Amino acid sequence: MNILIYPTAFPNIAHFWAIVNADHIHIEVSDNYQKQSYRNRTEIYGANGKLALTVPVSYTQKNRQLYKDVKIANEEPWQLLYLKSLQSAYSMSPFFEYYIDDLMPLFEKRFDYILDFNLRCLDVLLSSLQLNITPKKTIGFEKTPKDKSDFRHLVKRNTKVNSFEPYTQVFTEKHGFISNLSVLDLVFNEGPNTELYLKRQTLQGVKNS
Repeated sequence: MNILIYPTAFPNIAHFWAIVNADHIHIEVSDNYQKQSYRNRTEIYGANGKLALTVPVSYTQKNRQLYKDVKIANEEPWQLLYLKSLQSAYSMSPFFEYYIDDLMPLFEKRFDYILDFNLRCLDVLLSSLQLNITPKKTIGFEKTPKDKSDFRHLVKRNTKVNSFEPYTQVFTEKHGFISNLSVLDLVFNEGPNTELYLKRQTLQGVKNS
């Protein structure tokens, strides 16, 4: 499968399913930025249920901006808040200590652009999980790609995907299983089994080969 997909901040499981099950991955970096998407939003499982983490950006819809040109609003201490939220949600998970050191540079280095942060998130996740995957960036925008399966719709927050196979989550006993959170939820709870889990899943009737 040859796919086209957006880079997002710590992709959700549907996003990462597509990446892990693809033969070739093309990362869309040539589009205009759009609000109300997963481009700067991540959903994790907190003590009170689903919790949204947001990277603040400086963006206005009055003048269209390319995704690559949208700056992070670093006036806010978003990296510190992000890290504290992850620690609060997952410090008791089986694999938090195993992976958190790999992620720490994402919260210690300053990133000026949201696209750069999202691309680095993907690189770190692929490396931490020892996945031999090398995505390619687009060099131009295609509204209707001819030779790729278009998974760019997964960036929209209102996109409905089927519920994935339950796995043990830290707060399952309090709130039950919550599907399609950030892949970090899967990584911290399943660790090295993450890839095998994703290979077993299906998405919107598309079966992995």
